[in-house]
Amino acid sequence: MQIRKMEKRIEEIKGKLALIGEMRPGSLNEPLTVCGRSNCRCKDPKRPKKHGPYYQLSYVHKGKSTSQYIQKELVGEVRAQLANYKHFKSLTTEWVDIALTLAKEKLRADNERHKSETRPLK
Repeated sequence: MQIRKMEKRIEEIKGKLALIGEMRPGSLNEPLTVCGRSNCRCKDPKRPKKHGPYYQLSYVHKGKSTSQYIQKELVGEVRAQLANYKHFKSLTTEWVDIALTLAKEKLRADNERHKSETRPLK
């Protein structure tokens, strides 16, 4: 990729990042549970029917693992926030990849320019 194209793509990524709304890391699980009552339907030996689903958000932030239950009414909002975070991570990963390539290309171009300027005249 040419230097100019890489710089243009980085600017596009910056613009897209500015448009990302609320976000949060993690994953949303829908575990089914078994209760403590001995005669409950969830413990039927032939056809158990577990309770749930209950929506559980799990994530790691600053090295700390966290889990919390999410109310059914908020699941849509939380899913949107999770999707925004995935988009954010994708864009920032691409930005870093391009930035590293760009830095190498600029260094190579500077080295070539320096070599051509210091060659002795014949």
